[in-house]
Amino acid sequence: MSVLRRSIGLVEQECTSCLICVRECPCQCIDIERHTEQVSEGRRPRTVHVLDAFAIDFALCMFCGICVDACPTDALLWSETTGLAAQQRDQLVSGRADLALRAGD
Repeated sequence: MSVLRRSIGLVEQECTSCLICVRECPCQCIDIERHTEQVSEGRRPRTVHVLDAFAIDFALCMFCGICVDACPTDALLWSETTGLAAQQRDQLVSGRADLALRAGD
């Protein structure tokens, strides 16, 4: 299956908020806000990161795909979403709702 490189999408339920995409992005266009929570599964509790906000500034993004390749959980994928044109630069920042993809997409 060939996927057109039109935009980058987020499968939110797969994102572990590891920040690898943020560190690897040469344009520094990805912004993640997260917090930690204690989860008790099994014998002892563990700390997990919970995604609060995820945004990509497409005015800065050069669509190189490094973030898609670097994501260890495949939470970032190439999307066929179009319509990234905008009148104002700040309208090119896409948040969680704009980037949302379902796990099967």
